[in-house]
Amino acid sequence: MTMKPDTPRSLVLAAALVAAAPLAGAAGFSLGSPTIKPGSTLTEAQVFNGFGCSGKNISPALKWSGAPKDTKSFALTVYDPDAPTGSGWWHWVIYNIPASATEIPEGAGTADGKGLPAGSQQGRTDFGVPGFGGACPPPGDKPHRYIFTVYALKTDKLDIPEGGTAALVGYMINANKLASASFTAKYGRKK
Repeated sequence: MTMKPDTPRSLVLAAALVAAAPLAGAAGFSLGSPTIKPGSTLTEAQVFNGFGCSGKNISPALKWSGAPKDTKSFALTVYDPDAPTGSGWWHWVIYNIPASATEIPEGAGTADGKGLPAGSQQGRTDFGVPGFGGACPPPGDKPHRYIFTVYALKTDKLDIPEGGTAALVGYMINANKLASASFTAKYGRKK
């Protein structure tokens, strides 16, 4: 924003406050987990069972608070930017989570999604199916980062066709995002 040098200071301050207003509602938006601490290493509970991995493939409990007051729904993703694909790896995609929800219980990421808040839908992950797909980096890679993100959305429903890809869901999330909150955990496998 450009102001003339002789613009009254109060007008400059008011303009700055108006510009910052959309960010103020998101300042306290946070995501956490009683299962995983930010920056920690995922346990065998959150490791995939397949692709050479033998974990339990249990989705972690997640809790959020401080969403903007205009939030009409939430979406949640788990993404590994370090996967050797050229485009990362989507481990979990949930959308149409009601605005009244503030958590996802541990183990809710089954393919049928029965443990998710009513109305929530899961998109197809890069494992090719809906539901939580745990960590499973190639053996010998440096530990991969797993980014857990909750998004506050300005719409109550994302219209995603059945079988829609994580990239499509991500596009719709970003087109409707009011705010987001994230934390990252890591996991690696030895050779």
